[in-house]
Amino acid sequence: MSPYNCAVVLGATATGKTALAVKLAQAKHGEIISADSRQVYRGLDLGTGKDLQEYGSTPYHLIDICDLSCEFTVFHFQQEVYRLLPQLAEKGVLPVIAGGTGLYLDSILRGYELIPVPENPVLREELAAKTLPELQHILMALKPDIHNKTDLEQPGRLLRAIEIALYRQEHPESAAAHLHTAPSIQPKIYGISFERSVLRDRIRRRLIARIDAGMIEETERLHAQGYSWERLESLGLEYRFTAQYLQGKIETKDSFIEQLFRAIGQFAKRQETWFRRMAKHGIEIEWIDGNEAAQLTAEAIAHSERFRCL
Repeated sequence: MSPYNCAVVLGATATGKTALAVKLAQAKHGEIISADSRQVYRGLDLGTGKDLQEYGSTPYHLIDICDLSCEFTVFHFQQEVYRLLPQLAEKGVLPVIAGGTGLYLDSILRGYELIPVPENPVLREELAAKTLPELQHILMALKPDIHNKTDLEQPGRLLRAIEIALYRQEHPESAAAHLHTAPSIQPKIYGISFERSVLRDRIRRRLIARIDAGMIEETERLHAQGYSWERLESLGLEYRFTAQYLQGKIETKDSFIEQLFRAIGQFAKRQETWFRRMAKHGIEIEWIDGNEAAQLTAEAIAHSERFRCL
């Protein structure tokens, strides 16, 4: 009997994770669970690279499941995966978790103890006058081993992180009460990698293709639907830079493209750093050269020793 009960496909942006995950699902009677923090939102299509046409008839989950007016967090992701895994196992289906959001993947693979935390209006009022450095100091004192450093860069997320950390201190029984919701997860993890210059070229070509397909117009349309520029800028690189360009904060299209391209390249480096950190924490990742992954077919995967255990 195989020791694995799910597969994971991870890698930096533009490495072809979706394509390999689909082939793997087709070869092994699987369904895909997206581990992308933005693809959960309806309307964020080109900027997040949903590429839904790649899935064909392969079932997928956690894509287009909530509106931008909602806040989807790592807790929500973890709970959704915990809900889906037993359902897929009952159907005899192999879950294929695919994505590049390291925090989301880590929350599943290392079993973060996350709990639902209600808003605390009294605390929020107390912290409202605090400066960003003061909020950062409060959070680091409460949670020196913080997983997600982006919580230190945005006041709203900082406030929420402090709220959660204080709640956990005051309600230790809540964490214990939620441990039973975690199913047994024994993953076989595949990572896709490219040599740095090749990845940069892939990032640029994909960025240009998305812009040509209407990414700027998509962002403009979302704003016209009532979503503020601030909300759009909070959605990550593509929407942040596109929103700034549409507001005139970035003057020319060429400058917009170059700034966004550099930022995506830096983001890819951070993703790779996160995956290396996961490996240091004992997560075993089998790396596949991106060129090799692109040449694999579902039939080849079905007969390959590399994937035989699934």
